[in-house]
Amino acid sequence: MGGTARHTDQDPAPQAAGPPRVERRGPVVAALMLAMALAALDSTIISTAVPQIVGDLGGFSVFSWLFAGYLLAVTVSLPVYGKLSDTFGRKPVLLVGIALFLVGSLLCATAWNMASLIAFRVVQGLGGGALQGTVQTIAADLYPHRERAKIQARLSTVWATSSVAGPALGGLIATYADWRWIFLVNLPVGAVALLLVVRHLHEPARAPRASAERTGDGHTGTRRTDGGRRTGGRRTGGGRERPRVDWAGALGIFCSGSLLLTALVQGGVAWPWLSTPSLCLLAASAACAAGTVVIERRAAEPIIPGWVWRRRTIAAVNLSLGGLGLLMIAPTVFLPTYAQSVLGLSPTAAGFVLSAMTLSWPVSAALSSRVYLRIGFRQSAIVGMSLAALILFAFPLLPYPGSAWQPALIMLLLGGALGLFQLPLIVGVQSSVGWAERGTATGSILFCRQVGQSVGAALFGAVANATMAARLADAPDSLGGDLPDDLDSVSRALEHPGELSAEAADYLRRAVDDSVDYVYLGAALAAVLAVLALLLLAPRVFPTHVDDPTDPATDSPAASDASAAADTPAAPGAPDHPEPPVDGPAGGAPTGPTGGGPRGDAR
Repeated sequence: MGGTARHTDQDPAPQAAGPPRVERRGPVVAALMLAMALAALDSTIISTAVPQIVGDLGGFSVFSWLFAGYLLAVTVSLPVYGKLSDTFGRKPVLLVGIALFLVGSLLCATAWNMASLIAFRVVQGLGGGALQGTVQTIAADLYPHRERAKIQARLSTVWATSSVAGPALGGLIATYADWRWIFLVNLPVGAVALLLVVRHLHEPARAPRASAERTGDGHTGTRRTDGGRRTGGRRTGGGRERPRVDWAGALGIFCSGSLLLTALVQGGVAWPWLSTPSLCLLAASAACAAGTVVIERRAAEPIIPGWVWRRRTIAAVNLSLGGLGLLMIAPTVFLPTYAQSVLGLSPTAAGFVLSAMTLSWPVSAALSSRVYLRIGFRQSAIVGMSLAALILFAFPLLPYPGSAWQPALIMLLLGGALGLFQLPLIVGVQSSVGWAERGTATGSILFCRQVGQSVGAALFGAVANATMAARLADAPDSLGGDLPDDLDSVSRALEHPGELSAEAADYLRRAVDDSVDYVYLGAALAAVLAVLALLLLAPRVFPTHVDDPTDPATDSPAASDASAAADTPAAPGAPDHPEPPVDGPAGGAPTGPTGGGPRGDAR
């Protein structure tokens, strides 16, 4: 830093409200869980009601956009909401997110055709992006890093419960009521969450930074960020500046992300991968991404600041959680197909096979603090993902056709391994930054996970389709007349195996089994890549920003700058002085001095 506390290459975010002050955490935690339940249920409750929705509104050829449109809106809005929560505070962003989600739900309930329903689902997704990112950020604000596993485990339990209860609840509503109630039930839940947030979540007033400050060399001038670039806030009374939102950068992220996700979702489905629409969408996405990079580099307060990728901790976690998104496609998308087509289970039974993972994941996440407080965030995540890779490699070794308990056991073990992987990384990143950067950092890692999931759906879908096409092409001549002519007919044929000969049905089941095996091998390779990202990029010990949720004084700019400096690559030839472990040998090493320096800043 060269003695200049305020001149930094790390793009410090504007001074904002500081950690929330709450006398009772219980109501705020309840509000966070209700808000998370809105987003979690919405991704599962609608799945079992699709037949009723299509029967009422039509549009079977485009109904997949009910899910793709929501996912697209959530993904591209995550980094934007993260930056806004750092700039304006968590509470207004969360309130806007809940309100937008409820408006979208009400509009969905009034949809008159499939096109309008898809459009309103996008509105819901824009609210869902605020819910997912801001809830995770507030949870980190409320608890110090040693206790964050508790609240994160509660949020994981919300997702696990929703994944099990959502499809059943959606089926009941669609069967005994009207599918529109699937969206209307969000209204009372969201209203309670809004009331709790308004009444019990209080953030200190935002303190705008001054337009001119005395720098470390004794001169007075405009405060600079990102290697000397001038900040672009607008001056208000008293010589202070209002935060300036990088709307051009936000628009660029929306455009590039939307084009990319549309290409990934529709490629190989609506048109071939190498067709003109796919190539045009990918080229347009690349052009928009390049333009967004130029905009962000020039912006005073970029939506995705450069330090998100310059800091080794956040860059490594971004890549490794992208790998998690990739591999999650194997169990969430292809395991139900395997359970129904190969094992002959009903949809309900197939759902219970998958639910084994959602039961062990939150339990493992709740206990992960006992591990990462002893061996560190990086090592815990490496152990968890290494175990996940071995478990995924074991799936192709299951016997054919096998029994339901075998993939259920695989999922139970996988959930335990991934709980040990994901939560330490999220807590580690949130603990490595101060309050004013936590929303951006959280939005970044969640954004990368969502993008990885979209890439995984396209990639593994192509792998499964190619494997199935090869098996159909190599079918014995004696079965040629009994087998389906195209890939879309395979699942429908296996739903009515009585219409096939025994030999043809068995051949199709083996083909599905081979396709899913290759998908799981690809997922295992994604797990290996995630481990390599941590081994090669992440520091051995994550830097920890001492940020007491009850004392905003610990979130000083000097502490933030020092923590950022500890996390950036050293200059060529500079000695490498790693920070002391987060926890020490016994998990109880003293923190930095009173006033908020990051641990390990004594050097």
